Amino acid sequence: MNRALTAWIDGIGLIAPGLPDWPSAAAVLSGAQPWRSEPSVLPAAALLPPAERRRASRVIRLALALGQQAAAQAGADLAQLATVFAASGADGHNCHALCEQLAGDDRQISPTRFHNSVHNAAAGYWGIATRSMAPCQVICAYDGSLGAGLMDALAQVALDDRSVLLVCYDSEYPEPLHAKRPLPDAAGMAWLLAPRRSGASLAQISVTPGGQDAPTRMQEAALEALRAQFPSLRALPALDALARRSTADVALDYLPGHSLGLRLQPC
Repeated sequence: MNRALTAWIDGIGLIAPGLPDWPSAAAVLSGAQPWRSEPSVLPAAALLPPAERRRASRVIRLALALGQQAAAQAGADLAQLATVFAASGADGHNCHALCEQLAGDDRQISPTRFHNSVHNAAAGYWGIATRSMAPCQVICAYDGSLGAGLMDALAQVALDDRSVLLVCYDSEYPEPLHAKRPLPDAAGMAWLLAPRRSGASLAQISVTPGGQDAPTRMQEAALEALRAQFPSLRALPALDALARRSTADVALDYLPGHSLGLRLQPC
């Protein structure tokens, strides 16, 4: 039998189309407000120095805003948090621009554009913004990236007995890459996971690997479309339970043929 990994969720961040932050999303998920189709709102990267802020791409702004939301809700010190950044791909717009450049006659790539295109760019900007020297992991497992990031973060919580900030995010690709990876916008979620309960704790989460259950789906069609379109939002049913403050068992997409079993118990 696979052993469950357990932690406490002390903070939540969420940005998605029609869901600009966790309080707004909680109102929609709990049924208090209807969901409206609107582009994702990506705040300016206010944590960054002016020079880096000007160069911050959509992915950077998204990842930093998600982390800030979750940490602020928990009242956590950004500089002390271990982090796990998980994404199914890199920066779509920068990848597109690099491919255009390489397809032309002038192949002199901008160093700034190149370093913004790599998969660990968001984690690097987080380190600059927070001046953190805490451990940081960067993970890509395609559609299983959220599950892989969650397992890594929970393992660190258990082994190192410290809080870990999980940030999972995706951003759109322009055409023609969009036809192969049709992400419609930018979206993501963040959980601040702690080793023990505190006054900030919202719920206990236990995750058991090795399952083969079909993923839990959202009942509302529009919200199920978000869950299906964005790998970083595959835990939307778990967020639904958190918004309703209800105990729930959720099957989360993981690697092909495998799922993660999530059990959530609100405080």
